[in-house]
Amino acid sequence: MMNQYPLLYKGKTKDVYQMPDNQVLLRFKDDVTGTDGVFDPGANTVGLSISGMGLANLKMSLHFFQLLEEAGIKTHFVSADLNQGTMVVKAARPFGKGLEVICRRRAVGSFIRRYGAYIDSGTPLDDYVEMTIKDDERGDPLITKEGLAALHILDEARYEELVQLTKRITAVIARDLDWLDLELIDIKYEFGLAGEELVLMDEISAGNMRVWDESASIEALALAQRVLEKDIKNA
Repeated sequence: MMNQYPLLYKGKTKDVYQMPDNQVLLRFKDDVTGTDGVFDPGANTVGLSISGMGLANLKMSLHFFQLLEEAGIKTHFVSADLNQGTMVVKAARPFGKGLEVICRRRAVGSFIRRYGAYIDSGTPLDDYVEMTIKDDERGDPLITKEGLAALHILDEARYEELVQLTKRITAVIARDLDWLDLELIDIKYEFGLAGEELVLMDEISAGNMRVWDESASIEALALAQRVLEKDIKNA
């Protein structure tokens, strides 16, 4: 199916193809981000490949996009083909050259590496939202609301809209995981404009979130399996 459409670019965890009618096709891969063979949702390099991860991430994204649709939250999702391992989405313009929005519920990962002199690892955070510029060469630098405005990437009103929408989406996902006795620790999103409509884009999967099971991090594929088993039981 992919051969029918021109390749737009090869991403770290997905390949992207141009489709008619202002849509794009995402092909999920088994690669996940990390460093030195260790999974890290905040990393900007491919760290390892996990067999079956691509399909698991596609199924998990489908699960969460459906939950968000039920909650009245706009996304770029159109349809998924589990046999092909692909998802069709509305084309959406990123902010600038790409902006990542991270919601942190505990102080771990890069947050504790930066601010560990002021806070203990694992300390709860009040859905702290931060944004980074997508730029592999510069290590995806953090940027402030004022910086985004100065670079004409986001104005202050859009920034506040993104913060509130991020917290709303995080609440939906955290509540769903809580039913599995899992705790969402942090999660990374991307947003864009489909026409003039603000939408959540990219994926919502084990590859872009950190989750604890009884205070210990759960491996990405095991997390996807737990979420998808719940869907099967409820079917």
